[in-house]
Amino acid sequence: MTDMNDTMNIIALGINHKNAPLEIREQFSLSELQQELLLSELRNNPAILEAFVLSTCNRVEIYAHLLEPATTSLAILKVIFGIKKIDYTAKMADYFYHYQGKGAIEHLFRVSTGLDSMVLGEKQILGQVKAAFERAKARGMFAKLFYSLSDAAIRVGKKARNETDLGVGGSSVSWAAIAKAEKELGSLQDKTILVIGAGEMSDLAVGHIHNKGFKELYLMNRTLVNAENLAEKYNGKVVSFCDIKEILAQVDVCICSVGAPHYILDHEVMAKVMPLRCHKEDLVLVDISVPRNIEPRIAQMSGVRLFCLDNLQEAVDANMELRRKAIGQVEEIIHGKVTEFLDKITKATGSDHDHFGEDSKLLVDA
Repeated sequence: MTDMNDTMNIIALGINHKNAPLEIREQFSLSELQQELLLSELRNNPAILEAFVLSTCNRVEIYAHLLEPATTSLAILKVIFGIKKIDYTAKMADYFYHYQGKGAIEHLFRVSTGLDSMVLGEKQILGQVKAAFERAKARGMFAKLFYSLSDAAIRVGKKARNETDLGVGGSSVSWAAIAKAEKELGSLQDKTILVIGAGEMSDLAVGHIHNKGFKELYLMNRTLVNAENLAEKYNGKVVSFCDIKEILAQVDVCICSVGAPHYILDHEVMAKVMPLRCHKEDLVLVDISVPRNIEPRIAQMSGVRLFCLDNLQEAVDANMELRRKAIGQVEEIIHGKVTEFLDKITKATGSDHDHFGEDSKLLVDA
């Protein structure tokens, strides 16, 4: 039987777009292999009873059910620093937030509804949360409490989407990238566009481009079959990385969403591209990769307009009025579901949750 006091031992530890700039977030971005390694390290810690890891383009979070939250939270944080080979310092640790008990549960529900996303009401986040649950379950990291918590998080995410306007209209980082390109260049119907990458983010971006219309669409990806699938689906043309300089000389917009651990488009390459564009308008580059795959100093070059995730907020804000009106409704849904979850545990244990902890922003001292 789950003890109600266990709920006070749930923690959420993380970093996201609200409290850290991209140059910090990208240092802690976890590849699939690193997520597996982190889960393995958490499983091997006897003070950690249950856990899951959520890593997206705008956040890295660890949720855990601990025996001793006060001491184990710091240990978890140091594991993350170790996996990323970053020296642990108080300054870097300050970028991480820490929620416990009711505050951790509420934070998870805000994430699963899209209320905590950069693009308010983002549709992809619930699927990413589900994937994080499944990854942890497959590795034996869930017991009774987290099975109940995960079910509640999924239900609240679906309820917020189905019963409010939080997800109305465009609702993804990919959509925001296209909106930014439109803001810079106007209609894309007469533009030639290159999309680098063929994962989910690129698929969404190409879908938005297809809906708006384009002159020509190039698709570039390390795995050709993935690019070919997108090309067939959206009437694009697959091109090789070997031809990147020639393609960039022709296009008006380049959207990059790649999982490479290094820059795939650097200053040296762009220095060779720009002389080939002598009679063309500025090249708009939008990098939605984390870590970034377009070298930031390219932004200093004449004839280039480079944007990254943290530059998309203005495009997002312009189309958010209906969603903002739904925030109060979603907050009520979250409050009700947190109470419902705690009541469910209370009935199972006979405990009182009136004293339950709210969120704490202060990480344990180093």
